[in-house]
Amino acid sequence: MLIGHGTGIVTETGMDTKVGKIAHLIINTEDSLTPLQEKLAKIGKLLGIGALTICAFIFILGLFKGTPVLEMFMTSVGLAVAAIPEGLPAIVTIILSIGVTKMAKENTIIRKLPAVETLGSSNIICSDKTGTLTQNKMTVVEVTSKYEKLIEYATLCTNVQDIKDNHSSKFSGSATEIAICNYAASHNTNKHKLEAKYPRIEEIPFDSKRKLMTTLHKFGNKYVSITKGAPDILISKCENYDNNGSVSNITQSIILNYQTKNEDMAKRALRVIGVAYKLHDTKPTASIENLEKNLCLLGFIGMIDPPRIGVKESIKECNDAGIKVVMITGDHILTAKSIATDLGIFKNEEIAITGKELDNLSDSELRKNIMNYSVFARVTPEHKVRIVKAFQYSRNVVAMTGDGVNDAPALKNANIGIAMGLSRN
Repeated sequence: MLIGHGTGIVTETGMDTKVGKIAHLIINTEDSLTPLQEKLAKIGKLLGIGALTICAFIFILGLFKGTPVLEMFMTSVGLAVAAIPEGLPAIVTIILSIGVTKMAKENTIIRKLPAVETLGSSNIICSDKTGTLTQNKMTVVEVTSKYEKLIEYATLCTNVQDIKDNHSSKFSGSATEIAICNYAASHNTNKHKLEAKYPRIEEIPFDSKRKLMTTLHKFGNKYVSITKGAPDILISKCENYDNNGSVSNITQSIILNYQTKNEDMAKRALRVIGVAYKLHDTKPTASIENLEKNLCLLGFIGMIDPPRIGVKESIKECNDAGIKVVMITGDHILTAKSIATDLGIFKNEEIAITGKELDNLSDSELRKNIMNYSVFARVTPEHKVRIVKAFQYSRNVVAMTGDGVNDAPALKNANIGIAMGLSRN
């Protein structure tokens, strides 16, 4: 259990909140029929038209033979009733129930019966990366500077908790922040001692759109704000860089060097976290405008999240079955491409695209080229809605899997949305 305290300020309520906006998207998204429902509706329509046609033919034929009108009418009605397959709904329900039972034995819970058949009809699987395709067990393997300040500041800018159990302790929190604190501990940097020495005053939480987190700490008579997050975004907010204690203005060539280093680490399938800071003579207002601009860049931390056991084989089975697996992640595009290539998701003829590039595409352009994409990086929940709808526009049956579905209102319009995981584990 995580125990802490905080002060909250209500800024929006109801439908104006983030959750409310997602709810609005769900409410205004029309429910689509599953493939089974579409087929049953089509069969029902054909049977109805066929039965009425045959009954009309027999009715007219009987009149030509001189049979009384009332008798032929009753005969035709009887034939129409007999032609209706009353047992079909019951048979379909029984078969789907058997499917639900079998899926439950595979540790997959189906909430709606038609989803069983939909799962078998899915030809597109949109999967989150972290924790679904990978183990979500981050380990720091590289830092761009041996300067201990980088690790100390990164450790201060985390929200992990130290949970003690049976005379041992371990960190609890996000996998990324746990990896940073574990690395710090292995290099004799204690989080509790740091926080006691440099107490946290304020915090601006991580946001999926900003892709940054900032904390404000008291350093003696001064204050330091620490910002960590996506390197490509963080670099654009820095005017200085700290090279082992020597602070200099950041030039275009220095920016290029950092960008090259970021790309090199990302190509090696590392999740890269940038760390920067800003000194304040007096306590600043804890706002994005005050704390997340004119920063001093410290460096990068690279960590690896290995693929889950069995995922690569599962993806191959999907590909052999004609199912296209798509990766949707908030990570850097080069990191996503590297992992997707290793798992067999990203192939030479396919394209990787970022959320920013998606914003520049119209819905018609996205729908036209959607089947060419297999990796979507740096995306937001709103992007997921567009991606799923674009695939469905081409009559694809889309499945969404992974913990990333929790913030994706596209699920209501996706014919199936269960966090089943691609691994059999």
